[in-house]
Amino acid sequence: MFDDDDLAEIRDGRESWEDETLAEYLEYGERNDRFATVSNHEIDRLYTPEDVADIDYDEDLGFPGEEPYTRGAYPTMYRGRTWTMRQFAGFGTAEETNERFHYLIDEGQTGLSVAFDMPSLMGLDSDHPMADGEVGKEGVAVDTLADMEILFDGIDIGEVSTSFTINPSAAVVYAMYIALADQQDVARDQVRGTLQNDMLKEFMAQKEWVIPPEPSLDVVTDTVEYAVTETPKFHPVSVSGYHIREAGSTATQEAAFTLADGFAYVEDALDRGLDVDEVGPLLSFFFNSHNSMFEEVAKFRASRRIYARVMDEWYDADAPESKRLKFHTQTAGQSLTAQQPLNNIVRTTVQAMAAVLGGTQSLHTNSYDEALALPSERAVRVALRTQQILAEESGVGDTVDPLGGSFAVESLTDEMEADIMEYLEEIRDLGDGSVRDGVLEGIDNGYFHREIQEASYEYQKRVDAGEETVVGVNDYVTDDDPDIDILHVDEGVQETQIERLERVKRERNDDAVRQCLDDLAEAINGDANVMPYIVDAVKVYATMGEIMETFEQQYGTYSEKIGLA
Repeated sequence: MFDDDDLAEIRDGRESWEDETLAEYLEYGERNDRFATVSNHEIDRLYTPEDVADIDYDEDLGFPGEEPYTRGAYPTMYRGRTWTMRQFAGFGTAEETNERFHYLIDEGQTGLSVAFDMPSLMGLDSDHPMADGEVGKEGVAVDTLADMEILFDGIDIGEVSTSFTINPSAAVVYAMYIALADQQDVARDQVRGTLQNDMLKEFMAQKEWVIPPEPSLDVVTDTVEYAVTETPKFHPVSVSGYHIREAGSTATQEAAFTLADGFAYVEDALDRGLDVDEVGPLLSFFFNSHNSMFEEVAKFRASRRIYARVMDEWYDADAPESKRLKFHTQTAGQSLTAQQPLNNIVRTTVQAMAAVLGGTQSLHTNSYDEALALPSERAVRVALRTQQILAEESGVGDTVDPLGGSFAVESLTDEMEADIMEYLEEIRDLGDGSVRDGVLEGIDNGYFHREIQEASYEYQKRVDAGEETVVGVNDYVTDDDPDIDILHVDEGVQETQIERLERVKRERNDDAVRQCLDDLAEAINGDANVMPYIVDAVKVYATMGEIMETFEQQYGTYSEKIGLA
């Protein structure tokens, strides 16, 4: 963007500045010997046009809504409409969560996002021995379609977009939502929402699974294939870097491993016989936004650019929607502290700002009390108001890609892109040219586990040594206990939920349930797409646990082959 004469003049000017102006101030020293991001990426004192001399505006930046989408997925971005404000909600019974949904909608939320309890996440019914003490504790309990009916009572799912954060049993929840749409006479091609359903990152980072990696991938691809024809406005996979980052990865690892998972799903769908331009538009992504604002902005911009280029060059995507990286962002739960919890409001604001400056399509802001308990109504309102103030008062969305052209941000974007691509090529080498096979091999041999573990360990060492300041934890510490009213989940939830499950089982047609489960088992053994059979099963009120047990009977269980590195 600058010719050689301009760069030479700038170089001379910088040298003069360092000798004549900077040197005097350096005698007093700087705050730190080294400045780095949360991910330990070193930050230079000053960035100039020299740092972006190799950028080709058309090839590397372009214009918003056009390849390579560095400057934004859509031409008008938030001038057209603000990002979707999607607060994560779910606790106790379906009735309690339904009440919270109505509250959030009344407060101005524009999308629903469902949190499930641990038994539901793991495909267990509330009456399973392993569910004891966990029912309704970290999300809502969903055992059968009856719970889903209550969860969305009074909510027209033809008018709302719903995100479901669930993975091993995601196909069952997807089937329940389709069955609910059929009940409400909402055409399936009008159903909108997102299913997380990212099993590859589970084996990498979050560690929730029921069946082994390869059959898990098969089921994910079944949902993608089904969505192509049945629910084309519903995203069947939200490729999730969020949990990779929460497990302790760097920003670079988060982006690289997430993109690798996305490309693995594309490859698996292509092997299934689907067209890349059928699959590409259905994929969405889910990223973390942490404290180092400019690193996060660079991560989002670099990820869009890489995705567009790889989908074009590696997979021959043609449709713009196949190359347009669309993503949801959640602020960093890992950064929240139980000490001085009101400080978390500021952390969340900084992280939300980074997500918006980076061009997210939807956003969840964490509540200040989440390091202590599930969020209270008051804390949820503050989190939502944070987004609304950003959207309505800050002016941050009034221009597209406002940090575009910043010497620092463009340089960091280039550095991030190079580092992410290095990881992607390494993963592809693990698979002898296939990203999918490289991801599966990396899961099997512990590659991802080791990379994330090492990054997490290095960060904690810096915190313990005081090289990373965590306000209220290792600096600016007080002896005051937090005076926060936190949400308490009624211990009677488990009993209530089990009673409803028993009632559903008494009233349903057991012969129909058994037939549907037998048909599902036959479909699994015959390599048929399992989604139609799961939809049939949930419609006769087969339980989450019964359906997932059918998969486990056919595929077996899975245990990691590796220990800690």
